[in-house]
Amino acid sequence: MSNTWKYLGAGILGGMIPFAFGYILNATSYSSLSDEVIDGNRLIRPVSYSGMPAGTEGFIEASEGSINSVVHVTTKVVRTTVQRDAIYEFFYGPGTGGREYKQYGSGSGSGVIVSSEGYIVTNNHVIEGASEIEVILNDNSKYSAKLIGTDPATDIAVLKIDATGLRPMPLGNSDELHIGEWVLAVGNPFNLTSTVTAGIVSAKARNLNLLSDKSRNNLVPIESFIQTDAAVNPGNSGGALVNTRGELVGINTAIASQTGSYSGYSFAVPVNLVNKVMRDIIDFGIVQRAYLGVQIADINQEIKEQNKLASTRGVFVSAVTEGGGADIAGIKPKSVITKVGSREVHSVAELQEEIGRRRPGDKVTLTLTNDKGEQEIKEVVLRSEDGKTTLKTKEEISKNSALGATFVELTEKEKKELNIESGVRIKTLEPGRLKNEGLEEGMVIYKINYELVETPEKLATKLNTIHGDVFLVIVLENGQKVYHGFGL
Repeated sequence: MSNTWKYLGAGILGGMIPFAFGYILNATSYSSLSDEVIDGNRLIRPVSYSGMPAGTEGFIEASEGSINSVVHVTTKVVRTTVQRDAIYEFFYGPGTGGREYKQYGSGSGSGVIVSSEGYIVTNNHVIEGASEIEVILNDNSKYSAKLIGTDPATDIAVLKIDATGLRPMPLGNSDELHIGEWVLAVGNPFNLTSTVTAGIVSAKARNLNLLSDKSRNNLVPIESFIQTDAAVNPGNSGGALVNTRGELVGINTAIASQTGSYSGYSFAVPVNLVNKVMRDIIDFGIVQRAYLGVQIADINQEIKEQNKLASTRGVFVSAVTEGGGADIAGIKPKSVITKVGSREVHSVAELQEEIGRRRPGDKVTLTLTNDKGEQEIKEVVLRSEDGKTTLKTKEEISKNSALGATFVELTEKEKKELNIESGVRIKTLEPGRLKNEGLEEGMVIYKINYELVETPEKLATKLNTIHGDVFLVIVLENGQKVYHGFGL
């Protein structure tokens, strides 16, 4: 396809009725802050809906009910680079004499108020790399925003502003959207606030491989976009896709374009997936991602003929991860998954979305056809990336986190390849001090203030308690050691 798929609005260096997806929480207990603060459906009565195709009156009601729940998000970006002085280091030691340079930029996008207490959902790419985030409401009042958390795998982020009495948007059910149904896109394209455009749902469960470049450290991107022909342009990213009831059904994320501006189709993350992701971020600070433990593929004619399948319906299981949920449940390679619970799945995107809306420890019932052509029903207990069925607590997460980064231990194999005896890897990196200092995901921190870094917990504790100069020795993927200093 000749179109270039482009993100909207980030411009980093330039200018339910709660839906029933039936997940069953495991035994881990936690306080659900999201249940308390996501209150759009409790506070706002959706507009009346006659069931007939939307006319002018329906558009007016839905638009007027939405524009006060959509905000303008602006960002400031500061990137720091250090130019080393080899002669100075020769005389005075590694890391000395370097010159620090800063680059400044800005960006903008949109966001949707989901809580009267100030929680806002937007796209990760709108705020990625930002050192400062500002939110402007429809009445032109401005607030500094705190980043609660991000999920690059779905391109969703949650912000919080210090405000109360806001007008949250009620959450709809994206599963009930029909192709051909009228929808509105509400956002701030080209810094034009409170802009509403209309279109229809053109397709569902689109997988465009937009997020594959963004998914670092083996994150599995989840793409099951709602495709519409509502006009969406740079600055609409993070804004609302709204049905004619005035309910949020998606977060506008991308367009298909050769020029960077709207030329026919736009794409939104479905609200049923957004809801799960933002609740995890509010409750835990991270997304509690669940996995089936399979490698899957859409069934084309070639796969059908090679594996003697009856049809191209369903999702083909090409491999099963040993010890994963599917393996334990007895699912074998060359099976075809046709249903998750009572919902039919016709593509990888649909299956990924269904599993993406659940947590480790949840049980799902799969209807499948095995390699003998026999129908089977299997109950699978979903697991986390590390094979566990329990949720991670905030305390566990904070032990390995500091200054916007989370850290993981190196394996013995990784240490041997890098020729080091200790060190920890930066697993994730959100806007914060380390990102502002130019550090990147995947980098290995070998020493801090001339001491070996032995565990993620010890590094996090040190970074969270140091007041003064910080000197890091960082090992790159090629084994090269670089030196970085800054003050806290």
